[in-house]
Amino acid sequence: MRYNKIRKMDISNGPGVRVSIFMQGCTFNCKDCFNKETHDFNGGEEFNGEVIEKVIYLCENDYIEGLSILGGEPLHPKNILGTYKLAKAFKERYPNKTIWVWSGFLYENLKNEEIFKYIDVLVDGQYKCDLYNPKLFFRGSSNQRIIDVQKSLKKDKVEIMHMEGEEVYA
Repeated sequence: MRYNKIRKMDISNGPGVRVSIFMQGCTFNCKDCFNKETHDFNGGEEFNGEVIEKVIYLCENDYIEGLSILGGEPLHPKNILGTYKLAKAFKERYPNKTIWVWSGFLYENLKNEEIFKYIDVLVDGQYKCDLYNPKLFFRGSSNQRIIDVQKSLKKDKVEIMHMEGEEVYA
């Protein structure tokens, strides 16, 4: 498994100041993807225990609200184990900070994966340029959902989060 980059202070991928890691490799190849350099599974850098430790360390400061995991595709079968290890280590160290994950896969197709024990929020669905909406928070197209994973698991149904202050126009 590989990763593309780490942002030490990211304010665009989730609420507050966050650390973000972009996993390498994606098979969706969404038209007009904002992050095409992450599609090749052979690109980027090796993802290993040292990278996990680096990310955990970067999240140490009190002003860091949480960890954002994007891609590429962090929940692709080639990436999900590494993403799981990172999410588990993060939550063990920072149980009160949040993990947001972006995936082209739908929650309903993955909800039984072990990783969801550790994810707070999933932004799911492939980016669709014909549904692009610049007024959306934390996603690019209106088909993408912001899901409260822990509530969804408890209720056994998708619980959509509505972002305060978001203006959505059809």
